[in-house]
Amino acid sequence: MRRALAAVAAVFAVAALPGQAYAAGEGGTYTFDPDARPVTGEEVSADAVALKPATVYRSRISGEQKLYYRLNLDARTNAYVSAVVVPKAGSKVAYGDGITISVRDSSDDQCSSQDAVFGSAQYPRPIAAYASRRVDKDGSCKEAGTYYVLVERESKETSDRGEWDLELRYVSEPQLADPSSEPTSAPSSWPSSSPPPPAAATDNTRHGGAGYYDATSLETGEWKDRIEPGQTLFYRVPVDWGQQLFATAGLSNSTSAKNAYVSSALAMSLENPVLGHVDEVSPMSYSGKPSSVSLDPLPPVAYKNRYDSSDDTGGMRFAGWYYLSVSLSPQVAQAYGDKPITLSLQISVKGQAAKAPYKGDAGIFAVTQGDKDAAREGRNGAQAAAADRTSGTMKLVAAAGIGAGAVLVLWIGAWTLIARRRAVAVPAAPTGGGQYPYGGPPQAW
Repeated sequence: MRRALAAVAAVFAVAALPGQAYAAGEGGTYTFDPDARPVTGEEVSADAVALKPATVYRSRISGEQKLYYRLNLDARTNAYVSAVVVPKAGSKVAYGDGITISVRDSSDDQCSSQDAVFGSAQYPRPIAAYASRRVDKDGSCKEAGTYYVLVERESKETSDRGEWDLELRYVSEPQLADPSSEPTSAPSSWPSSSPPPPAAATDNTRHGGAGYYDATSLETGEWKDRIEPGQTLFYRVPVDWGQQLFATAGLSNSTSAKNAYVSSALAMSLENPVLGHVDEVSPMSYSGKPSSVSLDPLPPVAYKNRYDSSDDTGGMRFAGWYYLSVSLSPQVAQAYGDKPITLSLQISVKGQAAKAPYKGDAGIFAVTQGDKDAAREGRNGAQAAAADRTSGTMKLVAAAGIGAGAVLVLWIGAWTLIARRRAVAVPAAPTGGGQYPYGGPPQAW
């Protein structure tokens, strides 16, 4: 019974999570995962704190710091660690500023690395990169033992050199069902023709999240939003094995009478399910007229894509949620005011879903029916996670309720049986003023 009551209480707690865990993003803000654990990166590798799989962490990095975090790895698991760097709103960044993340063995041999940098769009916004230790890749990083994640920050002397937030994610990849059946070379070609523009839904307004945690779910279609100067909006799209993703972002015309030119006004980036950088568009300029920009055609999601050294092909190596971040330059406010501008997103997912190559549960590297429902309904990541927890808790409540009900029935039955036996065992009171046997009334026996 106590477990049943606790489960019911958990239902109400889970139902309240979305409002507690995140708030609507304002221009220049970022929503961190509320479950992220604080961790301090160390400048000396021997002092590095060990990260745990399937865990999100929050850290900080400043100036020209180089910070170490530790990984304890076996000899059979592919491990991925991503870093999202979040500059402070209003800070100054320059071309080439950003971070490099790498995974290294105990001899400092590099397993892999990736940069997250500000290009020609020189304004602060969250950017992401990842690194990995892969046992399916030729190289020295196959042995079990101690490895290190190294995050290095680059900031020009004229840039902001203060502390920036870091959001770290450590994910392990499931084992292959049949390693011998998987190809070990990357594809050389794939369909490159863009599909026709998708139809807009009747109610096609969906407001993007303020971080990867609360990114708004999208499916194939044309979607509309409003974006403020200096703001970054986050969206996510479920892309299954064998499917191909196409994305276009555009700004509507400004109602201002001005006709100013803003270079690199709109930036769009694509990250994969472990928040590894896949691709970005050449930042779009804006002169107050409708304008749009598209990602180059990417290969269908396939395990073999990992054998390509480029980010755009190699990054399409998993099924799952793919994340789009769209940023509007704060300089737009100087030219057109700080009112939001209408943003359009055209999303197309093409191709039949294929079977996952993994043995057992694929975890985040799969597209579930729940993911499809979230994309259709426009739930963000926080809401979808809360809904999953609620579903699991309701199952617990149902099981606990059945168990508690069975116990209650047995308890009532037992007391009924005891009462009947006592009624039979109690002798009738003697008549004629006689005394009860054994020297007392029944309650004294």
